[in-house]
Amino acid sequence: DSLLDRDIALRSARAGRPDPCSSCSSRRERSKQRKVKKRLTLAALLYLLFMTGELVGGYVANSLAIMTDALHMLTDLSGIILTLLALWLSAKSPTKRFTFGFHRLEVLSAIISVLLVYILMAFLLYEAVQRTIHMDYEINGDIMLITAAVGVAVNLIMGFLLNQSGHLHSHSHSHPHSHVPQSNSPNTAHSSSHGHSSLAVRAAFVHALGDLVQSIGVLVAAYIIRFKPEYKIADPICTYVFSILVVLTTVRILCDTGVIILEGVPRHLNVDRIKEDLMKIEDVYSIEDLNVWSLTAGKTTAIVHLQLVPGSSSKWEEVQSKARQLLLNTFGMYKCSVQLQSYKQEMSKTCASCQSSSA
Repeated sequence: DSLLDRDIALRSARAGRPDPCSSCSSRRERSKQRKVKKRLTLAALLYLLFMTGELVGGYVANSLAIMTDALHMLTDLSGIILTLLALWLSAKSPTKRFTFGFHRLEVLSAIISVLLVYILMAFLLYEAVQRTIHMDYEINGDIMLITAAVGVAVNLIMGFLLNQSGHLHSHSHSHPHSHVPQSNSPNTAHSSSHGHSSLAVRAAFVHALGDLVQSIGVLVAAYIIRFKPEYKIADPICTYVFSILVVLTTVRILCDTGVIILEGVPRHLNVDRIKEDLMKIEDVYSIEDLNVWSLTAGKTTAIVHLQLVPGSSSKWEEVQSKARQLLLNTFGMYKCSVQLQSYKQEMSKTCASCQSSSA
């Protein structure tokens, strides 16, 4: 939550400053996004190269711990790829067939990557159980130790790289990969694309720190096995522990993608609070209907149907403008539609057929 709180504080400090023109903002935003994309692409290449190296090193050393570490690295590589996918999709225009755009591709990609991780994890866990039961395996301690040491070095480099990109524009806040901490305050949600990339990068930095801790664990296990081969049970034990870490880092993704697919309200938004604030708008008599859902992480959409107080139909433009501003600026909606109707006395909702049958 501290990542999001930091953004809120920074926005509050800038609240009194005049906004630049849209052209300047767009130009500056494109420049920042290019820098973020370059750093994320470089991080993804480093992850891919070393993940491949770990898989080869783990196979040669006959170490499941090294392979599980590579599996955890695959989850972070997937996160970076999803972030780049989200940035690319945000620049694509909707089509006649896909009028909302292609944002849900990000969700589909997340589900596929998590399922792939679970399949590989199940295979490694099976091998770890077999090794624990039979203990009929040998591990090359030298190769395992070298691979683990390189893993620690790569994760240090990755942490430095992602930490630098995270400071490019740390005032923004949103996250495509469902790792973003959320708050129940409506003022914590804004739907800017640069926020999407910024907090995603900083979240990736946090995951890189987690990878560093895991790599240190593998290094310790490799050191033990290298100099005390009789304690080779440390290798499958590492696989058990790291598999739990993989589940903990991916179950949140599945939950968030499930909410998006089912068109549920995002965790950081409170529908009752939105209704309360809409009712505070002058000349609003009632809220007939309110639907809130996400196109993808960080891109929330809303449709609201308002009824005006008697005799205020001429003020519909003002009411609509205030409602849109509330949804877009305060609650951070990516898109919203505000429908208005003049006051109508509530009529009986029972149809003639029902009335006759009840009689």
